[in-house]
Amino acid sequence: MAVYKTKGIIIAENNMGDFDKMVTILTPNGKIGCAAKGARRPKSQLMAGTQFLCFGEYMLFKGSNTYTLNSCDTIEIFYNIRTDIDKLQYAAEATKLIKEVTYENQNTYKILQLYLNTLYVISETDTNLDLVLSIFKIRLMCLLGFTPRIDKCVNCGREDEISHFSFMDNGFKCSACSKQDTSAVEISDSTKNAIKYIVMAPAKKIFSFSISEENIRQLSLVAKIYTQTKLDL
Repeated sequence: MAVYKTKGIIIAENNMGDFDKMVTILTPNGKIGCAAKGARRPKSQLMAGTQFLCFGEYMLFKGSNTYTLNSCDTIEIFYNIRTDIDKLQYAAEATKLIKEVTYENQNTYKILQLYLNTLYVISETDTNLDLVLSIFKIRLMCLLGFTPRIDKCVNCGREDEISHFSFMDNGFKCSACSKQDTSAVEISDSTKNAIKYIVMAPAKKIFSFSISEENIRQLSLVAKIYTQTKLDL
């Protein structure tokens, strides 16, 4: 058996047998499913580290076809998410997307970083949850290769009078070109600037802005439809 040590976060847990668990860990090198034997026993050293949304350092044994969890050291459990049903709901929605787009033996370092930053903001701040989830979705699409065109109109190349976001052509459109695009939705200048910031800002600063409730609604609509369209959900 090969020994594999990695940091990661539990994105799924399922009971197996009387005392065991099957957990899915998102690591910097992809998603790993592994057995955690005895993790549900009351005094098990694996109990805390195999809970949903637990971030820790894991020691795994790799067999011919499966991984077995040997030990874990807990780093962060995102306690505030566990005790707030609204925060848990938004964290679960982000997790569902993470499970959709990750697989084994994949370079997921930046995805893991985005996911952890998102959970931290949900857990430790009072930032509007719709805004947090919208930022997460748009940035995730960028990491997956679906970066929208934000420098000019995707149709005519015009840089002024940008007024819509096109899901058909993956980016901004001017007021003239948007008239022939039934997939385009109107956005304000604030929403346009928010999208630009989400796409271009450093990873640790993408949540460092705020916009009005109306602009959050616009951004949420863009993020939702763009994600569904690109991932065919």
